[in-house]
Amino acid sequence: MEIKVVYEDKNFVAVSKPAGLLVHGTLSSGKSRDEETLVDWLIERFPEIKNVGDDTKIRPGIVHRLDKDTSGIILIPRNQEYFNYLKSLFQRHDIKKTYLALVNGHVLSQEGTISKPIGLKSGTIKHTVNVKGAKMVKPAETEYKVKKYIGNYTLLGVSPKTGRTHQIRVHLASIGHPIVGDKIYGKKEESLKPSRLFLHADSLEFSPEPNKNLKLSVDFPEELQEILKSVT
Repeated sequence: MEIKVVYEDKNFVAVSKPAGLLVHGTLSSGKSRDEETLVDWLIERFPEIKNVGDDTKIRPGIVHRLDKDTSGIILIPRNQEYFNYLKSLFQRHDIKKTYLALVNGHVLSQEGTISKPIGLKSGTIKHTVNVKGAKMVKPAETEYKVKKYIGNYTLLGVSPKTGRTHQIRVHLASIGHPIVGDKIYGKKEESLKPSRLFLHADSLEFSPEPNKNLKLSVDFPEELQEILKSVT
């Protein structure tokens, strides 16, 4: 799995994370885990992040994350002051995040907003919009726009306005259009058999400093391009 640096300055780096790579380990996995993470790669190349963040033992330098099966852009602050700055931008929703997702079926509304609280389904690792009896229920909002129809599928541009675990996956599944390749929230029987989840963090747009705007994007992964070709 190839990790690419797409932007770098004295305060932060932006990297392209491939699908299949964990952003960071967990406390329970400790030092005995064999699976390499993005944090391992970052510490080797940017050792200054070791002391940056809210939890430097588990996720140094990590101010936001992507699911293991999601590819795309992620920002890594290189000092504590900039970590705090980026954290404040995320908390105020002042960073525009845009994803690309291929979903089952034709989404008839050309654009829309899904506003449904999400909670953790009791006794499972699944998140749900059916929050009665669920744990850790929080409000969640996701905007989407149809980019194009491809066969019996729809390619969407998706912008989450909140940052809940599995938010895009849960919200799209809740309107009857689960993401292709989603083994947790997707269709049990799917004609496409992709090797990965078709969800890609395409771009981030924000103010790296006052009165300046920056939009960073990463290349669309080749394996996702091949999936699109297979259904056109």
